[in-house]
Amino acid sequence: MTTNSPNNTAAILMEALPYIQKYSGKTIVVKYGGNAMTDPALQQSFARDIVLLKQVGINPVVIHGGGPQIGNLLKQIGKESHFVDGMRVTDAETMDVVQMVLGGLVNKQIVSMINQAGGRAIGLTGKDGNMILARKLVLERKAQENQPSEIIDLGHVGEITNIDASVVRMLEEDRFIPVIAPIGVGEDGTSYNINADIVAGKMAEVLNAERLLLLTNTPGVLNKEGTLLEVLSQQDIQDLIADGTIQGGMLPKLACATDAIAAGAKSASIIDGRVPHAVLLELLTDLGVGTMVTR
Repeated sequence: MTTNSPNNTAAILMEALPYIQKYSGKTIVVKYGGNAMTDPALQQSFARDIVLLKQVGINPVVIHGGGPQIGNLLKQIGKESHFVDGMRVTDAETMDVVQMVLGGLVNKQIVSMINQAGGRAIGLTGKDGNMILARKLVLERKAQENQPSEIIDLGHVGEITNIDASVVRMLEEDRFIPVIAPIGVGEDGTSYNINADIVAGKMAEVLNAERLLLLTNTPGVLNKEGTLLEVLSQQDIQDLIADGTIQGGMLPKLACATDAIAAGAKSASIIDGRVPHAVLLELLTDLGVGTMVTR
């Protein structure tokens, strides 16, 4: 016996209608990661969310990570993972693993998942068509007063210099769903591992996306008491960083969210990917499942 009465079902559909109208024809960039990538039930609900968005005329673009999968394969070959400020130190051997996992295994799993749910997904990396141009990221760590700064070599970790999103727009127009691995390429052909949150934020900027959604393993941004902060302005974020409330892995997420908004994206949300159908709940209901960053 169904738990929803016909009236409740109709109410849910009518609640979604104004949001469908608002986002119809618009681009939504979704960074896919965390538990949503590893839990089979959440994988299925995410794939169905993406297919439903496309079916009602919204254009989702999926950027995915794959840190745990990379770490697992490195462990299998006897190579230890090292991180500096949340970034994986990526020597040449590790970069080969990154490309195999992100551009191959993980990317094609997501493509297959969306296609099995009835969508038409196409897998890409930033190297395809020179879509994501990058250069070596230089990490400078400030030393004590009157001491020179320390330059830390992260290997093949890159920062974006340019995104050519023409292939993404072409796929959108042909009703395909782009699924993009965060690997960039330098002018000399060198491959670079790039933070997926940053790629998602920059892609949202270039595509002038209506929304940027970053899936995480937390309810969103929490205050010091552990309470969810549902809406944050850019000034709020600066204050929370200054008093130490926001730190660690949430910093790059909020940085790319604020950058995307400053460059033209209408809003960005950090949402709880552990919630089934989190993407639909955030976009098409009054409820929401995370923290929205506004101008």
